[in-house]
Amino acid sequence: MALADIRRGTRNDTGIAAALSQLAARFGQRFQTGDAIRVQHAHTTTYIPAQLPDGVVFVENAEDVKAVVTICAALKVPVIPFGTGSSLEGQVNAPEGGISIDFSNMKRVLSVNAEDLDCTVEPGITREELNTYLRDTGLFFPIDPGANASIGGMASTRASGTNAVRYGTMKDNVLAVTAVTATGEEIRTARRARKSSAGYDLTRLFVGAEGTLGVLTSVTLRLQGIPAVIAGGICGFPTLKDACNAVIMTIQLGIPVARIELLNTLQIKACNAYSGLSLPEQPTLFVEFHGNEESVRLLSEEFGAIVAECGGGAFQWSADADERAKLWKARHNVYWASKALRPGYEAIATDVCVPISRLAECVAETERDIEDHGLLAPIVGHAGDGNFHVCVVFDDKDPVHIERVEAFVDRLAARALSMDGTCTGEHGIGQGKQRFLPEELGGAVHLMQQIKHALDPDNIMNPGKIFSSPPAI
Repeated sequence: MALADIRRGTRNDTGIAAALSQLAARFGQRFQTGDAIRVQHAHTTTYIPAQLPDGVVFVENAEDVKAVVTICAALKVPVIPFGTGSSLEGQVNAPEGGISIDFSNMKRVLSVNAEDLDCTVEPGITREELNTYLRDTGLFFPIDPGANASIGGMASTRASGTNAVRYGTMKDNVLAVTAVTATGEEIRTARRARKSSAGYDLTRLFVGAEGTLGVLTSVTLRLQGIPAVIAGGICGFPTLKDACNAVIMTIQLGIPVARIELLNTLQIKACNAYSGLSLPEQPTLFVEFHGNEESVRLLSEEFGAIVAECGGGAFQWSADADERAKLWKARHNVYWASKALRPGYEAIATDVCVPISRLAECVAETERDIEDHGLLAPIVGHAGDGNFHVCVVFDDKDPVHIERVEAFVDRLAARALSMDGTCTGEHGIGQGKQRFLPEELGGAVHLMQQIKHALDPDNIMNPGKIFSSPPAI
């Protein structure tokens, strides 16, 4: 992501001033303009510079959201939805100023339909909070991006994570949303039925739109039964290619693995140091199976045979919850573990996704690229669906080092696109990956811009994200 690409748009100072006055009158103490609050709502877990909103509204229900959007729409002032701030490509920044809508007080579970395996929630609830609420029902929501992100944010960025190989991504697990559009009207995109051929698929239009088409006020989700047995384990390999080949064979043989995560040697070294593990420092797979006792045992045996065929070591697996929790906590902390390799340095976490048959080739070329250019960059991947992440640790005060990192990100995206992959498997476009989108989708980008203009002609819905602001029509 080139810093030169992250620009500040044109501010509507007159409209913003009027909006600040009207929102203060309407929301009182739930509207804040202090510097500390504004800085928190431009937080990005990346080195993209923060671009602060002019005020933050802490909404409590859909009527509050409609009121904010109505006021801002009349004055042509941007609105930027904010869940937990865990997005990675600058999605919560305010390049033209405007109003951040904070959903931390909209966390209600509106309904749980256990017989139908679905629920409807407000967008501010996090995935961990939802699963805690659901625990006594015997159901859970399986999408796990690592961060304890809000459901609204996960829907807006089309998130996925470690369970995606079995349960899919947010696009597969959102049945419907309600959203406030740029006119201030709240719409519902679908009913709870598992399938429909009634008109355009508006649900999937809003899922992944990054708040550029409307502000979500509720999300209806597909749920799963909590497995009777969850067993996981690890296995090491002589080379990264061997580990990738084991993943490819597992998927191609149709073994229903729930999670299969790839960590390269440097990432294992970082996890050992940061999370107190003592794993052999070699390319490693973290694997998990869901089912009953017999099915999990058989699946683990099948996978162990694949590991042996690909030159891996013994597959060590366990159904002990504490042992699994320690491993997966270390996996989820890889960003912080990577940063700890070089204290005082910054880190950029970037991802690509390729067809599973090209995974070994893409990861191997990426490792060579890292070595050839003297970068410090562990690799970890949701290998079961061809998605992997590179966390580049660098000196953010050294312009030369920044240029080397940006050039690497460009080569990584180009490499994935050359293999018929994507420049982002789950982080979204935001501000940071806009320049890759035309190469990936060609004329479809113009169609996206036309949709954006039709639904948001004044460009107030999270402007400057996905493509340049204002969109070219």
